[in-house]
Amino acid sequence: MNTEDRETKIAAFAGGCFWCSEADFFEKRSGVIKVISGYIGGHKENPTYEEVSAGRTGRMEAIQVYYASAEVAYEELLDIFWRHIDPTDTGGQFADRGSQYRSAIFYHDEEQKRLAEKSKEVLGKSGKFGKPIATEGNM
Repeated sequence: MNTEDRETKIAAFAGGCFWCSEADFFEKRSGVIKVISGYIGGHKENPTYEEVSAGRTGRMEAIQVYYASAEVAYEELLDIFWRHIDPTDTGGQFADRGSQYRSAIFYHDEEQKRLAEKSKEVLGKSGKFGKPIATEGNM
């Protein structure tokens, strides 16, 4: 199938270090076209890496996942995301500490919001974690 023939959608996630999320989580999944690292949220326009790393911008390290919806469902991307983070950690992810490394799902439409909230609820009720799910959701 030609890249031009596929319907491309976008998903956005924050799950700690964006380079780790980009390479380890999503790039290896069939149907993912490309993954771009960047910053999301916050109050500082065009921050530098140093400013975000210092936690002074309110932004989070995040990734945008461009995917072929006929080859990989949004629910599959959510599953990949949940398996690679600690959704109960409000202070960052693993060795990456600070508000810039907290976890979040950024919806691009109401359907993504519905699916993300549903998956978060299911995960919370699963009993897998001893603490509440702290991953944020944003539009």
